[in-house]
Amino acid sequence: MKVQIYTDGGARGNPGPAAWGYLIVGPKGELDRRAGFIGANTNNVAEYTGIIEAFQRARELKVNEVDLFTDSQLACRQLLGEYRVKQPHLKLLFEKVRILATHFNKVTYAHVPRENANIQIADGLVNEALDEQTGGMV
Repeated sequence: MKVQIYTDGGARGNPGPAAWGYLIVGPKGELDRRAGFIGANTNNVAEYTGIIEAFQRARELKVNEVDLFTDSQLACRQLLGEYRVKQPHLKLLFEKVRILATHFNKVTYAHVPRENANIQIADGLVNEALDEQTGGMV
């Protein structure tokens, strides 16, 4: 099965309270959507965490091919090999994504604007997770 995954991550303050979200869409429509709070962290850590969580769920769903869409230009370009990963804490997350990607027959990465309807769903999930944990105060 081939899926499209839309991921987002965000931090209120950078670093600050952070969360991730994803939407997985299969040939017949939505398969899953989830979000999670990761405490005080950076936006980039939240973005990578969203990709990791989505890939782990895709494995559970027995996915063969993934088209991953993110509004994080940094994560996308790093995963495409266009940018080096310089920060040690991001290198660990980057490597985890690369290892998870080996479980699929094919993975593509694409940067999409925040205005993309499915990215907006993922962004909404991130904000819901943050609001739940912070009471909407941050």
